[in-house]
Order: sequence, then structure tokens, then C-alpha cells
Amino acid sequence: MGLFDKLKGIKKPEEGVAPAGPEELKQKLLVLSGDQVPFTVVPGAGGKDGDLIVEWKIVDAQWYEIFAKASLEKSHKIYLTLDRKTNEVRVLEESWEVEWRAGVPNLSLSAEAFRGRTMTSKSFGTAYAWKGVDPLDYGQVYEYRFDVSEMKDPIAETVTRNGWTFRPVTTKGGLVD
Repeated sequence: MGLFDKLKGIKKPEEGVAPAGPEELKQKLLVLSGDQVPFTVVPGAGGKDGDLIVEWKIVDAQWYEIFAKASLEKSHKIYLTLDRKTNEVRVLEESWEVEWRAGVPNLSLSAEAFRGRTMTSKSFGTAYAWKGVDPLDYGQVYEYRFDVSEMKDPIAETVTRNGWTFRPVTTKGGLVD
């Protein structure tokens, strides 16, 4: 792979890896969602909305409280389109502003929103508090780390391990054939 491809974020499969069928690849990407990961992979509507959508579980009951306590200010969404002709997965990333109102997330694509390819985006922190009525029961209540690469890397690895190319695009128009 050339330097230009690396700079563009393109990741190609190792030479000799036969491409999986598109439905098989889709299923492998869908199972990346799990209770232990803070993102979900769901079917998209196709076209400019992608074949699959990956995003932080900001409204999932299990993760909601963690995101709220972390006062996460940005959410991230990744659109994936499988190009069956070229065995490429086109990838568009969006960052959303999150405003918390009475502990409820309000997502908006604002003037500060980003669409294209994210190089890095991280949010992390730890909170300490009293855990019970015992004044000596003080300690870490939660620790969080939301790193876009925690979403993007497993996707890119799954794509390339299955013989497809991971190709970032910069507009929703780049998702369609």
C-alpha cells in the first residue's frame, strides 16, 4: 500500500485474502455490537444513509448513565456502504454535539459538527464519590474512555480480514455508487 493511501486512511486486505460475500461481511460487522462495547452496528437505509450505521450507545439504557455522568460532549456516527463491484467498504464519519438537558441527551448536527474522516477523537475521565452511607466508603464510582478508534478499528479490521478494502470518504455522496 502506498503512502498516499495511508494518508487517506485507506486500509487494504493482506494479499491473497479472498473477499467474503457482501452479506457475510455485513453479518460479521453486525455482530461487532455487543453488551461489552459502547457502540452499536445497525442496518442502514442504503444509499446516502449507508448499508450499516455505527454509533455510540448514547441512548442505550446500559450505557446511558455512563455517558451522562461523563458529560460526553460529542457523539460519533459512522456510515458504511459495501461496494460490491470493488469489494470496498466506503466509510463516512460524523461527529455530533451532545447537549445534556436534565440528564437527557439532545443530539444535534451543529455548526461545529464534522463530516468526513476523523484522525483521532478521545474523551476520558474518572469520578470519585461516596458509595454508600459509610463516610469511609469513598472511591472510584466510574471510569470511562470513549475513543473513536474503539469503534473504527474493529470495523476496519473486520473489513480487511474479510478481503475488503476500508475506504474513507468525505461526503454522503461518496457513499453511493
